[in-house]
Amino acid sequence: MYVLDASGGIEQRPRINVAKGVMPMAVSPDRRFLCAVSRSPPCAIHLYAIDRGTGALTLSSTSSLAESLPYISFDNSGRFVLGASYAASLVTVMGVGADRRIDTAPLQVIPVGRNAHSIRVDRTNRFAYVPTLGSDAVFMFKFDASTGSLASNTPALCLTRAGSGPRHFVISSDNRFLYVLCEMTADILTFALDGETGLLTEVSSVSGLLPGSPLVPGVPRGGPTTRDLERDIWAADIHLTPNGDFLYISERTGSTLNAFQVDRATGKLTYLSTHATERQPRGFAIDPSGRYLVATGEKSDTISLYGINFASGALEGRRQYPTGKGANWVEIVSFDGAASDVAGP
Repeated sequence: MYVLDASGGIEQRPRINVAKGVMPMAVSPDRRFLCAVSRSPPCAIHLYAIDRGTGALTLSSTSSLAESLPYISFDNSGRFVLGASYAASLVTVMGVGADRRIDTAPLQVIPVGRNAHSIRVDRTNRFAYVPTLGSDAVFMFKFDASTGSLASNTPALCLTRAGSGPRHFVISSDNRFLYVLCEMTADILTFALDGETGLLTEVSSVSGLLPGSPLVPGVPRGGPTTRDLERDIWAADIHLTPNGDFLYISERTGSTLNAFQVDRATGKLTYLSTHATERQPRGFAIDPSGRYLVATGEKSDTISLYGINFASGALEGRRQYPTGKGANWVEIVSFDGAASDVAGP
């Protein structure tokens, strides 16, 4: 854990031992709890209370999981945690009890397309979306916030280009656009989101790479292959600044962060700049003020802090700070203008 102060300095705080293979994390909407998943058997989900004064974490509950989850998120009420399983090709909904313990049995387990890679609800808490990397599709659900149940929308999915591998996504603050990052091609797809039906319509696509990049379309990772992966595109994470003006992605093979200008009227993106970062950057986060970006690298032993230029969107490297090996996820929590707490496995 780290503390990010208003001047852009980072102070490292004591580490917390959780379990082997900790990866996805999510912060509850009220910022009182941090949820983390350990993906090495036996898989489990851990809920920590966040101290508003110090950012310190106190374990609230641990529940076992039947499958490894590479992505989790809270619904907007904080009463439910949604998870996506890449290996099992399914999504799950778990209840959070009044005692702030995650229920031991899931409310729902739903098979989807191959390699479900993320799941989030929209701003209204009425719809949920699931990119499936192996099926080149984004599954669309209706979400009942009173019961935590998912039901397929009609139609149930949007197809993306074959071999694109849709992975992570973000939604604009006005809930009009959904941006999907494709792992195999680094394309960023802009979808118009219908606020009444929850259905998506693709309106534009832009390459997430530096123009003239030598990288080539990749293949799904994790299985046996004889292919040389040295030049394969391997896009990872995507985030918007809080004001919606800029969007950033990470690409692991080239170890870069790439910046884009957002046209908030049309949702279209324009490439701005590419920045070298930590080696194999799987995860990064933008602080709630929109002033800073923190990036991790799975093959580095430091994290990088960047200032975000409000006018140009360019990233201005500040400092690197030591971290453990295999860092892969960042969550930043701020309490009413106070210093921000940065958590990352």
